[in-house]
Amino acid sequence: MEIGGFLLGLCAFLYFYTSLSAESTCKLKAKFQLSGYKDVDKKTVVVGGMFPVHMRIASRDANTSRVPVSSGCEGFNFRTFRWTQTMLFAINEINKKTDLLPNTDLGYVIYDSCFTISKAVEGTLTYLTGQDEAVPNYRCGTGAPLAALVGAGGSDLSIATARILGLYHFPQVGHYSSTCSALESKFQFPTFLRTIPNDKHQSTAIAQLVLHFGWTWVGTIAADDDYGKYGIKDFKEQVEEAGVCISFSETLPKVSSQEDIRRIAQTVVESTAKIIVVFSSDVDLSPLIFELLQHNVTNRTWIASEAWVTSALINQPGVNSVLGGTLGFGVKRADILGLQRHLLDLDPYANPLTEEFWETSFNCTLDYSKAVRQAKQRAKEVNGTLSRAARGVPDGLCTGREPLAQLNNTYSDVSQLRITYSVYKAVYAVANALHNLEHCEAGQGPFVGGSCADITNFEPWQLMYYMKNVRFKVPHTDEEIYFEDGDVKGVYDIINWQVDSDGEISYVTVGYYNGSAAPEDRMTIVNNSIVWNNDMLEPPRSVCSDNCMPGTRKGIRQGEPVCCFDCIPCADGEISNSTSQYTASKRYEDWSNEAHDTCVPKIIEFLAFGEPLGITLIAISAFGALVTIGVVFVVHLDTPLVKANDALLSFSLLFSLVVTFLCSIVFLGKPRHWSCMTSQVALALGFALCLSSLIGESTALLLLLLLLNIYRHSLSICSVIQVRLQSCTVWLILIPPHPIENTSTQNIKIILECDEGSIVFICCIFGYDILLALLAFIFAFIARKLEDHFSEAKSVTFSMLVFFIVWISFVPAYLSTRGKFMVAVQIFAILASSFGLLACIFLPKCYIILVKPEHNREEMMRPRAKPRDGTSTGTSASLATAATEVNATIASTAIDD
Repeated sequence: MEIGGFLLGLCAFLYFYTSLSAESTCKLKAKFQLSGYKDVDKKTVVVGGMFPVHMRIASRDANTSRVPVSSGCEGFNFRTFRWTQTMLFAINEINKKTDLLPNTDLGYVIYDSCFTISKAVEGTLTYLTGQDEAVPNYRCGTGAPLAALVGAGGSDLSIATARILGLYHFPQVGHYSSTCSALESKFQFPTFLRTIPNDKHQSTAIAQLVLHFGWTWVGTIAADDDYGKYGIKDFKEQVEEAGVCISFSETLPKVSSQEDIRRIAQTVVESTAKIIVVFSSDVDLSPLIFELLQHNVTNRTWIASEAWVTSALINQPGVNSVLGGTLGFGVKRADILGLQRHLLDLDPYANPLTEEFWETSFNCTLDYSKAVRQAKQRAKEVNGTLSRAARGVPDGLCTGREPLAQLNNTYSDVSQLRITYSVYKAVYAVANALHNLEHCEAGQGPFVGGSCADITNFEPWQLMYYMKNVRFKVPHTDEEIYFEDGDVKGVYDIINWQVDSDGEISYVTVGYYNGSAAPEDRMTIVNNSIVWNNDMLEPPRSVCSDNCMPGTRKGIRQGEPVCCFDCIPCADGEISNSTSQYTASKRYEDWSNEAHDTCVPKIIEFLAFGEPLGITLIAISAFGALVTIGVVFVVHLDTPLVKANDALLSFSLLFSLVVTFLCSIVFLGKPRHWSCMTSQVALALGFALCLSSLIGESTALLLLLLLLNIYRHSLSICSVIQVRLQSCTVWLILIPPHPIENTSTQNIKIILECDEGSIVFICCIFGYDILLALLAFIFAFIARKLEDHFSEAKSVTFSMLVFFIVWISFVPAYLSTRGKFMVAVQIFAILASSFGLLACIFLPKCYIILVKPEHNREEMMRPRAKPRDGTSTGTSASLATAATEVNATIASTAIDD
């Protein structure tokens, strides 16, 4: 037991010793090289700041044979240096106030992010650690607590730092270009706030601007970072939904590549889009603008995001030919009292960063020894001899008393304080949150048990509570600032780049945008105050294809965006009464005019009684009926000819012809229910009666050649006409003919016509007429060899041939006509067949009665049959008598039918 206890204790000691040794060992993994401003001695609270004072890192050390050392920065940016000085000015102003943090002295630690994510991360880690050598997850420094970070610059820089600061619930207030919509996610960035509007407002504002001027063919350029990608993405989604097409979409490289810049410039030159939307910082965009100057691109209108709309880095001499007429959105502008004096009272020796600013501004050197070395180097490069500077009097030596007021750069220009104002508001937001934290009353605090935080020793998450709920008015402007889920209101000025009388570009406000207003009131823009590219007063047109005028529709080009189309004339019956319709509206009850842009009523067509064709048909029908009713047979009723032809059968035939003549008149006029039924049924019954009568006559003649018992079969065939009457009755009861409006046969007309109701019924009924006509033709054809004085069988045969010819010709003629002429063709067929029957059967008889009355004698009416076996003509007489009886019977049967 004792040995076991000893071993157990030994193991515990070794574990404790090993753990302690491991915890106490720290190893520096890299050396950070940061520049900036620091004042933390004897300060109550320290506020952090991060600004892209330089445009890029000088180089990236790829040497793996030594301890990593971060790269230096190059490309001094006067605009962002002004923001740095604005933060210093705001802190100094706050420290002098008696109504804001009267008992608290603010310190600061400000780093240069060099517009690079890696530098921004270096600064964040160093700031959190509290010493130059950053130790992740440790606070190694002592002294005043850290309050918040103002920065870090662009959206991608702010995203990188916000991910780190969010781990500790450390407040961060973004400003310049920290507008990316991704930063609104409190799940990913719980402690990020910003005094500049969310890009969702700006993307919507630019989209509305494009739609306001009717531009449908737009190019887009975005920086290769979150600011550019998210901003352009939101813009494109909105305009494409509204029918705008993107001509091209290019991405600016973060690391300047001359090859990529030339390619993008060539794309701009070759594109037919006159409008180019750019979501980018001025640093990323400037190489492209200077490349476009070389191509002399002068006929484009640029839409600027807030990051470069008032940038002096872009607004360089000569760019007015390229960027004149630019429209863009700028955040709220303000005048900050005393800021310009602070900027001009700068001490050049206060800080290495300030020294670099001074030397860059005046193109000189503050350090005497450094100036001598530079002069010697220049002399050797020029002529190999020592210059005046090499002999001890440097040429480019600064005195430190150079007048900043005479500098013509963006540093001292306070006319467009927009991003600068956002920095100013950010510092005051932190100060007001600290003020509320400091003046918390015990027992009424927001934390556990109503406790308050201690201003001299508080945690970042405690300040974060006050940051989210801060509400204050900004000095000098009285603008009220508060955060809604970390964002401020989306309010912008619409800025127009106009060339003044000195040939320089000035920023003129031509409208406003308020993302919090009602949709119809968000944008206010004064069109006539805008000066466009090349001093044009009319807005440019940017379309892939011109609008299609009324009467035409869009025809999409295969493989091209929907904004690129051809204008195709609308087809007959289709209209387009507005511009740029993809489809023409089909017209059914109306029709299109010749220009295809207006509806006109369709022509109502039917064969009217009063029109010339109708009058002609009525006259012909009436004439035929009158001729048929003629008194020839009535007056000569007692003559041998009329008696020999069976007057009753002849009169039934004449009556049926009168019916067919008159029923053709019913086809005229506007179709009604009664007229549709009457015309079809009267025609069917009229021809049935007519053809049955002809069968009766043919049978009577045939009996002169055949045996008498065939007569019964003929009578049974003819009696089938009763079926006709029954079928017509069923037809009229079940599916009667009815009037319809035919809109499909002719496009420009509505044809009023009769619908037969049932194809089956109409085919059966008129098929029966065809059957009767065939029977009459067959009987007459067989009996044609009977010799009499009048060739009755031949007349019937010929009349049936005329009947067939007329109706066979009718079919193609009817099918090839449309509208009222179809009715006219049908009436012509009825009249032609009726006249044919009348002429073939009755004209020879009328000729005998009227012209050759000497032939109208009884002995002339007897058949001239020749006996074959020597029988007397008495047989013929008996047959004649029998024929007379048969004719009488057939006539009575036809009349009964």
